Amino acid sequence: MRFTQLDRITSLEKGKSISAVRCLALSEEYLRDHFPRFPVMPGVLMLEAMFQASSWLVRASNDFAHSSVVLKETRSLKFQGFVAPGDSLNVVAEIKSIKEDGLYNLKVSGSINGEQATSGRLIVDTYNLADREGVDPAIDAYMNHEKRMLFRRLCDPFDPNSPAKQEKVPLF
Repeated sequence: MRFTQLDRITSLEKGKSISAVRCLALSEEYLRDHFPRFPVMPGVLMLEAMFQASSWLVRASNDFAHSSVVLKETRSLKFQGFVAPGDSLNVVAEIKSIKEDGLYNLKVSGSINGEQATSGRLIVDTYNLADREGVDPAIDAYMNHEKRMLFRRLCDPFDPNSPAKQEKVPLF
């Protein structure tokens, strides 16, 4: 099961920043329990939305060179507001530094109607499974193909300036 926490990538500047949006619907199953009389998006899902935006920025910036982009560490993570059904969480991620070993340091934030809801720093690691786990390189190729297809779906297919227009991957 995929847990895509972004609905659309709204802008992307490879090697620099990404903006994306996550629209919260009342029909999401977990809202019945979180919380019954005050349904709000859990903080961990806000973090996941910021991580997913960061991973798309990293993947696009290095031309999908690595099949795995994983969250290694969070720093100074703050939650300053609630995301309620009907709200759109606007997520921004900016690359602050890249280390030789494939670690990316990113500044992330999420806002609702211009009001800060969450912010922090993420450290993400990039690698190929064939290099670290000794698996068949075809698995990395398959994973990258699947990620490229999802990336194209998240970008606006009707926008001629969409980052996905640069991708030469069939949709099916």
